Order: sequence, then structure tokens, then C-alpha cells
Amino acid sequence: ARRIHSMFADDPTTLCDLMEGLFHIAMADGFYHPGENEFLEEVSRIFGQTPQQFQALRARFVPDAPKDPFTVLGVSPDMTKDEIRKHWRKLVRDTHPDAMIARGVPEEAVRLAEKRMIDINRAWDEINGCCGNAAGNL
Repeated sequence: ARRIHSMFADDPTTLCDLMEGLFHIAMADGFYHPGENEFLEEVSRIFGQTPQQFQALRARFVPDAPKDPFTVLGVSPDMTKDEIRKHWRKLVRDTHPDAMIARGVPEEAVRLAEKRMIDINRAWDEINGCCGNAAGNL
């Protein structure tokens, strides 16, 4: 993980793509073992991801993980709707399968990006459609 991080230290998007691939592999047998969680959490830390980024990935890939839409988007419930929308738009731009194809990623990564887009848009729809949040600013 440290070697890979040193190779892609200036490209956090690729590191995120790699983390998604690792989650995909971890879930290939249909079971997310606590040891896999520890390993992936450590790799995420080495890759320089925040705990929130790790939780967002985990929420999208692990069936029994909490599916809080704020966690999926990597935002806080006390952010304004405009702040969340801005973050969502950035995620859509960075995640769009066409952007992945333009980056030259393998077809498997494009399929993961398609799943990511579905999860991101579903989380945004849930947040955008709700009447309010803990801070009352949505």
C-alpha cells in the first residue's frame, strides 16, 4: 500500500479507484470479514483518505453497513443544502463513467463507476427530497 501510495501520491482519484477495487474484491465472496475491514481501513489511511471517505466507500460496498446518505456522499448533516449540492456535483463530475473512460481506466473500473454514480445519485435524491436535517438547514 505504501508503494502504491508513493506511485500515485499526486493522484487521489486513482487511489480512490484502487480502494473501490479492493472493496469489490473483499465482497466477492459475499462476506465482509472484520479482518478485511481492518486491512482496508489501514490501506485507506496509508492512501491518505479521511475516515469519512473510508466510511463512504464502506457504506456503498458492504451490504450491512449503514446506508446514511450523508455518509455515502462524504458530507456532514449540518452542511447547508447548497454545500452538499456542490459536493455532490463534484462527485458526479469525478465519478462519471465518461470521465473514467477518458482517464483510460479498465472496463471493470468503469462498471464500478457506474455503480458509484447510482449510489451517489440515490444519496443525493434522498437528501434533496428530505424536509430537513439535524441542523434544520436543508
